[in-house]
Amino acid sequence: MNAALPLEEVHRRVEHACRIARRDPAEVSLVAVSKTRGEDAILPLLDAGQRVFGENRVQEAQAKWPSLRERYPDVALHLVGQLQSNKAEEAVRLFDCIHSLDRPSLVSALAKAFDKVGRQVPCFVQVDVGEEPQKGGCAVKQLPELLAQAREADIPVIGLMCVPPAGIEPAPFFAFLDKLARDNGLEGRSMGMSGDYETAIMLGATQVRVGSALFGERP
Repeated sequence: MNAALPLEEVHRRVEHACRIARRDPAEVSLVAVSKTRGEDAILPLLDAGQRVFGENRVQEAQAKWPSLRERYPDVALHLVGQLQSNKAEEAVRLFDCIHSLDRPSLVSALAKAFDKVGRQVPCFVQVDVGEEPQKGGCAVKQLPELLAQAREADIPVIGLMCVPPAGIEPAPFFAFLDKLARDNGLEGRSMGMSGDYETAIMLGATQVRVGSALFGERP
């Protein structure tokens, strides 16, 4: 499969959704979610010009991205999966953005890691918009307190992230995250995946996390 073709199609659909929403496509960053994908799948997208990639696990990213980044040093790597506090330092060394800040213990771990590594990484606070604790994410009612803790710890919070419940129309959850971001003075909204990124864009997404639409379905 020519990787440029799915990438071009996703860009076309992003631009179409932005036109409908009267937004500038430059406001939306496409994060190519390359979790479980090997170099042979990632390289064609790199060659086609994609430069922002998302991974779910620190260990998996450590195994494959250092060599790829030697060849493509301008890649930005985003952690889009859950982060264990004991992996905070490794994450800060490797990633350029973290989408899953969701609890006070991780605020503390990241603050320590920033000091130790001498590097600050922008973060999205993940919100449990569907009240699904198994997914991770800060409870909505605890969001103001977590944001205050993050700001006090000098964590650069740039927005909110959500994963709506599966099998339910996602638009109300995207609209809810957009409102939460506005209410808390945050610009970024990390929301929307392969099946619903156009809807997310029309409801304010600034980062869409797209995997299978770019790489094909997983075996």
